[in-house]
Amino acid sequence: MMNRRDYLKSMVAAAGAVASGALVGRSEDQPAAAANAGPAAGSAGLPCGKIGDLQVSRMLLGGNLLTHFTHSRDLSYVYRLTAHYNTEAKVMATLAAAEAQGINTVSMHNPPGPIQILRQYRRQGGKIQWIICPTAPVQDGMTAYTQQVKELVDNGCEAIYLWGVHADPLAAQGRIDLIAKAVEVAKNLGVPSGVGCHDLKVVIECEKNKVPCDFYIKTFHHHNYPSGPKPDQLAGPTSEERPAYWCRDPQQTIEVMQNVQKPWLAFKIMAAGAIPPQDAFRYAFENGADHALVGMFDFEIAEDVALLKSILPTIHRTRPWRS
Repeated sequence: MMNRRDYLKSMVAAAGAVASGALVGRSEDQPAAAANAGPAAGSAGLPCGKIGDLQVSRMLLGGNLLTHFTHSRDLSYVYRLTAHYNTEAKVMATLAAAEAQGINTVSMHNPPGPIQILRQYRRQGGKIQWIICPTAPVQDGMTAYTQQVKELVDNGCEAIYLWGVHADPLAAQGRIDLIAKAVEVAKNLGVPSGVGCHDLKVVIECEKNKVPCDFYIKTFHHHNYPSGPKPDQLAGPTSEERPAYWCRDPQQTIEVMQNVQKPWLAFKIMAAGAIPPQDAFRYAFENGADHALVGMFDFEIAEDVALLKSILPTIHRTRPWRS
């Protein structure tokens, strides 16, 4: 009988085979549409885009289920259920399953427990890349934030982005200077540096002020689902963190991102589980997203990857691929 360690080794080996031979990237002599439309017939991998020097799969493994931040609205039991299911061993197996399916990057914030699991997974041979948003405060002086970013990079983190929980209020307060300083901290350490947000104002102000970020991570989903916001709700307060949705104005997001020339990694594309994957994947990529963060349990990964691979060659975009 295969034990957990043998299972992990076998999954990591499969992931390595995918990474070495199957991931699809753009070569200099390929047209953009051909290079990014989808994997070749029979390929086990996912198409990739480039963020800085990183080859990043079009689907990333989202971190909320791994860190147990499920955003399950008023269903408080889901947090405990996820924590009981996604044990350390299960998270390790989930990372390995993602790699085996051609997902080469995971993105999350940095609570100590999950970061320790990422380190352990890498020590045991895992190759999945990390795009992490530090939770340290972003303040004048940048001391705590700089220290945390340095620790993450020293531990092997391949890219950093400013957490949307920080970026949203900074933009509201007019502190674009602090957003720019946060971006520079990671760039000075030699890794791609992005900005995350729920509020579209963050992207608008960063573009207006020429903040030198390498990519954006922005929420994106439509409102056509049963618990989606109604017009009277949209007329209320401007906070994005609501019980039922995380993208306040999807049409405006499409219009703004159309003119943004940096890679866009969309997250919350399924509105925290309210929108079916097939609907969410097509909507995100047809309307301009270059990559999508997808929170998945281990048993969902193969099905979701197969679904995305079938969808990508059929989508029609007006926004050029930016990665």
